[in-house]
Amino acid sequence: MNQPSAKALIGFGEVRHTRLKPRRHAFAYPTYFLMLPMRSLQRDGPGNLARNRFAALSFFDKDHGDGRSPEAGGALAWLDALLLKEGIQDADGEVWLHTYPRVLGFTFKPVSFWYCYRKDGGLRAIVVEVNNTFGERHCYLLDAPRFGAEMRATKVFHVSPFCPVEGSYRFRFMVAREMSRTVACIDYDDAQGPLIETSVSGRLEALSTSNMRRAVWRYPAMTLGVVARIHWQAVKLFIKGAPFFGKPTPPTTFTTR
Repeated sequence: MNQPSAKALIGFGEVRHTRLKPRRHAFAYPTYFLMLPMRSLQRDGPGNLARNRFAALSFFDKDHGDGRSPEAGGALAWLDALLLKEGIQDADGEVWLHTYPRVLGFTFKPVSFWYCYRKDGGLRAIVVEVNNTFGERHCYLLDAPRFGAEMRATKVFHVSPFCPVEGSYRFRFMVAREMSRTVACIDYDDAQGPLIETSVSGRLEALSTSNMRRAVWRYPAMTLGVVARIHWQAVKLFIKGAPFFGKPTPPTTFTTR
C-alpha cells in the first residue's frame, strides 16, 4: 500500500446504519466512493480523475481540510500541516483518501478517512474528517492505529439533532493488503451506552473511465441522494419519538486527538 506510483481506485459497496434506542431504526443503501493515493496523484498527475475542474465525477481539493487552493498545495498540504502540528513527523509514505466525489458538480461528504502511512509501509495515523449539514467540519486524529483494532475518540462535534454531543466514538478499519476491499466502522456511545452502529464497505477497483461511467449511470444523483436520505431518516426518527437536541456551538479546535 506504499507503492511508488499507486493508482486511484473506486469502491462499490454499501452504507449501513443502525440506531439501537429508544426504538430500533436501521437502513442500508448502495454507494460508491473514491480511494485516492494523494502523494502519487500529487507527483504523477490525476490520470483519469477530473481534479479541480467540472466533470460528471470529480475531486476538488477545497472540499477538504481548510479548503486551501491547489496553488497552496491543496488538501494534501493541509493534511501534512495538521500532522506536523500534532507532532506526527513520520507519516511520509502514501496517503490514501477514502471519500465521496463530486457528482455533476455537487458534493456532500458526511465523513472521509485519511490513511497515513510511513515510508516503510506501516500505518502511522488515520484522520477522520467529518462534515455536518450546517456546513461545519471537524477532524478526529487517531494516532498509531492498527487495522482491525478498536480506537476511541471523545465526541465533540455536532452531527445529528437526534444525538447529543457527549460520549465517544469507536472506530474500526479494515483494508485488504492487496487493496481489493475496505471496511470502515464508526459506532457511537452516548452517556448510557451504545446508541448507533454505522459502516461503509466496498470492493475496490481501478478508477477507469468505464468504472466512472458505471458509477454515474447507476447513481446519477448520488450526492443529492445522500442529503435526501439524511433528511428522510430524520423524519422517521422524529416520528418514532427519538429525542431532539439543538445545535451547540462548534468546538474551538479543529482537530480532536
